Amino acid sequence: MKPIARSLLLCALLLSPSVWASEAAPARAAHPDGAVIASGHSLATDAGMEILAKGGNAFDAAVAVSSTLAVVEPISSGLGGGGFFLLHDARTGKDVMLDARETAPESATPDQFLDKNGDLDRDRSVNGAWSAGIPGLPAALVQIAREHGRLPLKDSLAPAIRVATDGFPVYARMARGYASRAEVMERYPGTREVYLRNGRPIAEGDVFKQPELAHTLQLLADRGFDGFYRGETGRRLLAGVKQAGGRWTAEELAGYTVKTREPIVFNYGDWKITTAPPPSSGGIALASMLQILEGWDLGKMDAAHRTHLVVEAMRRAYRDRTFFLGDPDFVDIPQKVLTSRDYAQGLRATIHPEKATPSDLLSGNPTPLEDEETTHFSIIDAEGNRVGGTQTVNLLYGSGLIPAGTGVLLNNEMDDFALKPGTPNAFGVMGYEANAPKKGKRMLSSMTPTFMEKDDKVVVIGTPGGSRIITMVLLGILGYDDGLTAQQVAALPRYHHQWLPDLIEAEDGTFDAETVKQLQAMGHKIDLPGDSAAGGRGSSHVWGNLQTVEWDRSTNTLYGGSDPRNPVGSARVEKPAKAD
Repeated sequence: MKPIARSLLLCALLLSPSVWASEAAPARAAHPDGAVIASGHSLATDAGMEILAKGGNAFDAAVAVSSTLAVVEPISSGLGGGGFFLLHDARTGKDVMLDARETAPESATPDQFLDKNGDLDRDRSVNGAWSAGIPGLPAALVQIAREHGRLPLKDSLAPAIRVATDGFPVYARMARGYASRAEVMERYPGTREVYLRNGRPIAEGDVFKQPELAHTLQLLADRGFDGFYRGETGRRLLAGVKQAGGRWTAEELAGYTVKTREPIVFNYGDWKITTAPPPSSGGIALASMLQILEGWDLGKMDAAHRTHLVVEAMRRAYRDRTFFLGDPDFVDIPQKVLTSRDYAQGLRATIHPEKATPSDLLSGNPTPLEDEETTHFSIIDAEGNRVGGTQTVNLLYGSGLIPAGTGVLLNNEMDDFALKPGTPNAFGVMGYEANAPKKGKRMLSSMTPTFMEKDDKVVVIGTPGGSRIITMVLLGILGYDDGLTAQQVAALPRYHHQWLPDLIEAEDGTFDAETVKQLQAMGHKIDLPGDSAAGGRGSSHVWGNLQTVEWDRSTNTLYGGSDPRNPVGSARVEKPAKAD
């Protein structure tokens, strides 16, 4: 080669972006070295790992984890409820959200929830057959296995069937929850048959077996969708609802469909955030809050000023949540505007850096609340597939109604609708047309399964917690952005503001005395849980059950974080054994 040609070639190589990139940027692993699962119960985490060891992928594991949670966390979720499943396919790079939210039966018109005086009948809206929407979780399990999994559905459901048959120890939260709902649950023969042992309610330490639920799961495994929504189980569900005074039809039960929706995607700093679209309110609220907050360097602020700005972002996002959000198949949601950076900049401009904005200056009515009894799991497999699943039956033990012979505890998600205009339900939900019940409509939710990605990190995060779900996920995202580990993020202290009531709620120990003093000087009202004399409620409540997993691509290391507030939760990292 001539000297001039060699010189030109050398210059070209030196200027080549690929050469400089390989020297400047650390190598990133293409696939994780193993798998990680975090869920609200160790038996569910174990079930997912068992399925991975049999050659399944993250989606097969999700079916195993979800169905096992439906067995071991009846206080939080079950086949009689619904959920949202955020999926990432590593081969195609595609993200989708499966919307398995419950739907309103045709009979559930607003007038059916009024008493003789025209007031909201709170017993009917939260207890028994009228409070239950058409379940979505079984259909989601079938669809995940069929469209995304590698193993037959019967293989992925096998761990849940085994646990329902053999039983598991009743834990403290499960027993306490039953005690608080016993009066309602013991109204119904099918529920008494499951939860009473020789006339005695379940107690901590009992081995809780559910043979009827195992049979229902087996029919689902054998016949797929028809095994739950038609045939034996379908007939028993319809009969149980009718016996309890409700009205479902065979056509609307068999007509349930899972909706495949496009996730909400936006950037926060170096992170790409992929999260839940309507009928979840979480993704739009996260986009609004994070894009408001990106205007400040939160890491350089003292605790009081950082909290002040985060709370002001929460306040504005929750105000919008109330007025604009509902089921997108029924309501025209201005999603493009609400998730835009320009809109967030406009909201940011209304925030005073040293003073709280009184919520009554942001006109409107109280924000809908939702119950806290929900569950979440996060999965990354060895191929890089990932799943964030959040599922629920709404209140503790849902409606309290188990149709005889099914073992299926029905949800009470109808209470998440606005059942009477202008009248709050038991959790403060005000009535608005955007969230009014109609046949086939899905009630508004706060469930927010979320992915975070940047050059060297991949994260799956989510939590239960009712209306606090969104703010817990927000604080988790900010924690990862600060460089915290997965377990540190799961353990973060939590605070929350939802526009109205105009109050910062916080767990015990979240703020020190000086931070509280500074926030109050800015005009914030703070609920101090353990100090009723200082204006708090005198409680020591803790929130949520956050489950998160992380893949550090620079070191090819997996991490799991399971909320320490939940003693039966579990995060496991391991290399699954290869199938025989």
